Formats: sequence, structure tokens, C-alpha cells
Amino acid sequence: MTKTDQSQSGQAYTGADNLEVMKDAINYNRYLLDLIRHHADGARTVIDFGAGSGTFAVPNASAGFDLVAVELDDALRAHLAGRGLRVAASTAELPAGSTDYAYTLNVLEHISDDVAALRALRVSLKPGARLLVYVPAFQILYTSMDEKVGHIRRYTRRSLRASVEAAGFAVERVAYADSIGFFATLAFKLADRGSGDINIRLLKIYDRLVFPLSRALDLLTHRWFGKNVVLVARNPA
Repeated sequence: MTKTDQSQSGQAYTGADNLEVMKDAINYNRYLLDLIRHHADGARTVIDFGAGSGTFAVPNASAGFDLVAVELDDALRAHLAGRGLRVAASTAELPAGSTDYAYTLNVLEHISDDVAALRALRVSLKPGARLLVYVPAFQILYTSMDEKVGHIRRYTRRSLRASVEAAGFAVERVAYADSIGFFATLAFKLADRGSGDINIRLLKIYDRLVFPLSRALDLLTHRWFGKNVVLVARNPA
């Protein structure tokens, strides 16, 4: 949801340029797309909660999912509609108990009341429907980039589990991801000049050369640290 609380105050989303830059993170985006599809579990109807510019909504709709892209930002939502997607400004526009699966990637960290947002999302899901959540990890990694794009918080495994369970979901799995990214972000923080901009050249180097190694290392480190947190839950019957 790339605008969240900013949109409620009428402000434009300040991180749209970073959304465009992240399209160059080929391995990272492929990993997230694979993650979405791995946990789809035969779902037909799908919610992309906080669809942004459609990085994942577009290929998933093209793959045959009956997908609705929920995006609060007016300009981004118009962009999504222009790409042929079914869109909604909030989950309140969706029928209750209508959806098999929902995923939300790098969205909850923007929302002041993340539990309320998750509760509203749960209303749209069928009993037994699965939820996939991916968010930034560890407040110590908060940088000017977080500030620029409107991140309110970064999570730990425990804090994300607490929010999701408070919304009524049953958590099945929660783990850290991108272990080397933890140290890369610390290095970025030490050199941070406050602009919040992503260096495209360094992004591509990390994505092509380091990220695959980081994902392999996650098999050993997923309980203790990583740049992000991944959670899988179910809407109880």
C-alpha cells in the first residue's frame, strides 16, 4: 500500500521513485513472486493488499489468478486500472468472505494501526484462506530510505506474529529472510547521507551477485536475523 497514512492526509506518496528503482531488482522480485505462488495453495481468488505499481499484481493476474489490487493511492490505483487490473481503494469495497488468498509485501510497516488493517483484510477472506506477509525487519536497520517511503516501523518475528494474531489469524510460520541484507543495510546506515535514495548500480550488484547467496544462507539464519520477515497464516474457520 505504498501511501497508507500519507494518503489519508491528502499527501502524495513520497517513495514512488524507489518503487520504480526496485523494478531492477530482478532476483529479489522473482523471489517474492515465487513466494506468493508457493503459498497460493490452489487459490483462485486473490487480494494483492497494497499493490503499488503492480510489480506482482500484473504477473499474477496474467498467470490466471482472479486478482483484485487493493491500493489506497489514487494515482497508483489509476495506473493499475490502466493496466487492466480490477482495483479497490480498500478491503471494505470487497465482499466479506469472498477470497481464497491474500498477500501483502512491504505494506504493513506504512500503516499506523496495522492490526486494524489486518482485521479488515481478514473480513474479506474465506475461512481457511491463507495470508502471506513480507515486511522489513529490525528497527536498528531504520534508515533515511525508511523515512522517505513512510515506514512507521520495522518488525521482528515476535512483533509481526503479535500483530497478525491480534487480528485473529492463526500463524503457521514466521522467519527472517535476506540474511546478508541485514549487514548490507547496516553498512548503508553507516554511510547514510539522509537522502533516502537507492543507488541503482549497487542495487543491481547486490541483486545479481549477493542476494542468491543470502537466500541460501537463510536456511541457517532464518530464526535469528535477516533484512525482512516472512509470515504465513490462516484465517481460522
